[in-house]
Amino acid sequence: MYTTGRCNLNCEYCGGSFPEHKVPAKPLYEVKQLKRFMEGDEEPIIAFYGGEPLLNAEFIEEVMDSFERCRFVAQTNATLIDRLPAKYWRRMDAVLISIDGRREVTDGYRGPGVYDLALRGAAKLRSMGFKGDLIARMTLSRRSDLYKDVTHLLSLKLFDHVHWQLDLIWSPRWPGLDRWVEGYREALSRLFKLWLTSLREGEVLGIAPFLGVLKHLLTRSPVEAPPCGAGSSSVAILTNGLVLACPIAVDEEWARVGRLDLDSWRTVRGKVRVEEPCPSCSIFNLCGGRCLYTNKERLWGEDGFKTLCELTSRLIYLIQRSLGEVEDLLRRGVVGPEELLYPPFNNTIEVIP
Repeated sequence: MYTTGRCNLNCEYCGGSFPEHKVPAKPLYEVKQLKRFMEGDEEPIIAFYGGEPLLNAEFIEEVMDSFERCRFVAQTNATLIDRLPAKYWRRMDAVLISIDGRREVTDGYRGPGVYDLALRGAAKLRSMGFKGDLIARMTLSRRSDLYKDVTHLLSLKLFDHVHWQLDLIWSPRWPGLDRWVEGYREALSRLFKLWLTSLREGEVLGIAPFLGVLKHLLTRSPVEAPPCGAGSSSVAILTNGLVLACPIAVDEEWARVGRLDLDSWRTVRGKVRVEEPCPSCSIFNLCGGRCLYTNKERLWGEDGFKTLCELTSRLIYLIQRSLGEVEDLLRRGVVGPEELLYPPFNNTIEVIP
């Protein structure tokens, strides 16, 4: 749920705040409408989103005070942690902090000094008593090096997990893109080799995309379509009360599935589904179509769509071919299932980058 459309940063790949007429700065509905909308949900999860959700921390407090039995998640740039009192952070199950890797990469996308502010905010969360899953949520774009940036964040020993999203559709194509994609493919293989080597030594590196796919391979269960749950098991609520299948599809008519004051969570889910060619693909049960927005919009055309499919196939292949060894490590007790079956609930990582 959006707490606000405003943001205190203006990231290169994002564009900062939403226009007021699209996503108002504050919710135009009452929390009691949200409670009515969610009635009957046996496993409620509320993820606070924006903009920067902490620009409206008072609304977060009001919502959390209104739900006794609920999982809570926040996606934040971590520059305004003090705006929400510690007692609310201690109730959070997961916090995703936007940080894109090394200092020069993060500051290059997000502005000078943001890297240090994000790390300071992450440390502040722990000092306030937050004991949940602390996730570094990266955006990979033209300055990024997957291997260097992920291993850098892991080396800080501050985050439990690292997840990344590819900036390959939202931004215009940049010069040297094909070379960057090839470098990403090589870095992905190198990163997985590091992850598997660590696993053999009994250490589970918290690389969320590897774990998210592995979970479904180990449990023999198909991944949700799409894997983030957009439109199927989860929806997004804008501050104007519109209910969307996908939180980033603010402008798209296809994503509008209802209104908070007229509908319930039961009536809005399942209205928008992943389309072909994804459902007919041989790895659909592990990919889930990757991204509902990309599946619908295809902003880089069919070539761009196929490029993302190839990168997703590479990710899944790396994990599939090592499944037997991972299962053997589990049988021998080198690692435990509680470390590998991640995420334990929909904590808003997309699983497939």
